[in-house]
Amino acid sequence: MKKEQKSLSSKKAPKAVKAEVKATKGKGKKTEVPKEPEAGKLLFETSWEVCNKIGGIYTVLSTKARVLKEQFGDNLIFIGPDVWTDETPSPYFKEVKTLLKGASKLKLPYGITLRTGRWDIPGSPVVVLIKFEGVYPELNDIYGEMWRLFGVDSLHCYGDYPEGCAFGVAAAITMQALAAHLNAKDSEVLAHFNEWTTGMGLLWLRKIMPEAASLFTTHATSIGRSICGNGKNLYEYFTGYNGDQMARELNMEAKHSVEKAAAINADCFTAVSSLTADECAQLLDKRPEVVTPNGFEPDFVPGKRVYTQLRNAGRKRLLEIAGKMTGRAWSEDTLIVATSGRNEYRNKGLDVFLDSMAELSRTGAAARRDILALVLVPAWVREPNGELFINLNQNGSLSVSPDYLTHRLNNEDSDPACRRIAQLEAEGQIAGSGQVKTIFIPCYLDGSDGIVNISYYDLLPALDITVFASYYEPWGYTPLESIAFGVPTVTTDKSGFGQWVESDVAGSRIESHIESLKKTGVVVAPRNDNSYWDTVKEIAGTLESFSGADKKTVESISKAASATASLADWKLFISKYDEAFEIADRNRDKRMSK
Repeated sequence: MKKEQKSLSSKKAPKAVKAEVKATKGKGKKTEVPKEPEAGKLLFETSWEVCNKIGGIYTVLSTKARVLKEQFGDNLIFIGPDVWTDETPSPYFKEVKTLLKGASKLKLPYGITLRTGRWDIPGSPVVVLIKFEGVYPELNDIYGEMWRLFGVDSLHCYGDYPEGCAFGVAAAITMQALAAHLNAKDSEVLAHFNEWTTGMGLLWLRKIMPEAASLFTTHATSIGRSICGNGKNLYEYFTGYNGDQMARELNMEAKHSVEKAAAINADCFTAVSSLTADECAQLLDKRPEVVTPNGFEPDFVPGKRVYTQLRNAGRKRLLEIAGKMTGRAWSEDTLIVATSGRNEYRNKGLDVFLDSMAELSRTGAAARRDILALVLVPAWVREPNGELFINLNQNGSLSVSPDYLTHRLNNEDSDPACRRIAQLEAEGQIAGSGQVKTIFIPCYLDGSDGIVNISYYDLLPALDITVFASYYEPWGYTPLESIAFGVPTVTTDKSGFGQWVESDVAGSRIESHIESLKKTGVVVAPRNDNSYWDTVKEIAGTLESFSGADKKTVESISKAASATASLADWKLFISKYDEAFEIADRNRDKRMSK
């Protein structure tokens, strides 16, 4: 599946538990002594993003893993796609062939093969990666069976639908085989499936292993995202939308159908926010039994000394890039503001962000303090900006590279962010001396992009404030990550995270920008279908207020941001998953007693 940028962890996992590692005499190497699952619940969790950094689900799974591991030990088994090769091995997967009683040697149907190991994240959970190419020739028969049993309409499928379904079915077969291999009772199995890409796996598991208790989590409905992505107003006509009708109109029948069937047939259906729960009720015809908000793992945040080093190094690099792209020096006091995430121009609020920068320039705020605005969103990158690359690697005086792109794109003329930046620059609104300078960094910040060469999490401390002006955001990890690093943020009330801050942290909307920042580290800007320019002005006003704050106020805001993030610790949010597991077991028992 096509990769999409999301701010993701680059932090290495801690060393394996000492009891699992022993030195090999005479060789100085370490060999893991597997801790096999003990009697009790066996929790499988599967997603296309297990050991595969694509989007926000990777962050959900990788940050909650340690807390789940504390509950289930090695009875927690993640299952992901083996999309890696010897030439491009996974940087997140550490193979251990002896894990799970040598399960990697299992012979499975359709030529499915397994690799066992550990996910290189906090908690080091057990992970199984599966090759599933052999499922593809069987898909037509599988589609027929899914129509017969669950009414899933795969007739008009296209794109990545076959890939998701093949992987989901393979994951279900793997769960059944591993449970038998580990001598686990089928009734002791919890099977958690994430997003439509694994929906057919949940349905296939119901067919081959009905005793297992299943959970299905919608992180964003496929049809809701499509409605917004096609420029339609989701909120103004929300109660009038019919999911099945819109799926036909937007050519989304297959994905919508499998997602809806998984939601209806899961023993427990969950969503990541009350916002998404309402969306599911309206578009999938089923309200989730539990809302499971997304937490964060505090160990991803560096200590004070390392944080300071990262901040200094990151700011130095960003200001150097700005200097090379404008031909002038940028002061150390420059206000650095950024947005990041998936490249969805409207859904993720890139449009509002850019127009907010233009509004900020018009207010004259940039005349009092340099303002550098960064768009850290991946696009169709061709190569690093050649002139910028040369200038950054030459010593001496500043060279002018009049551009807003750090990397050349294959589609600069059609990329909506590029087009809007170019238009605003032509109008003299977001570029030049004494104004806001907007730079588009359209690459994956993995530390080796050729220009920035700093990973996203290591770059976060360099920012002063972030903006995530989402129109459609079921949760919103990017603002949560930002405040976890003590960087205040501006989001909207159309994100699950924004709603959580207003309802559970602040208690209500705080009108004063500075007071809101001082209390929570967050400003939640109202956004609806008819308030675009009001939202633009709200965000610009927040940034102008923050840019004029004194050092003491900024420090208090940073502390407030960190304090709010601490309330989203997975140790606090995991109770919602415990509730979901109990509901799944209870509903499975009812189902099996009929």
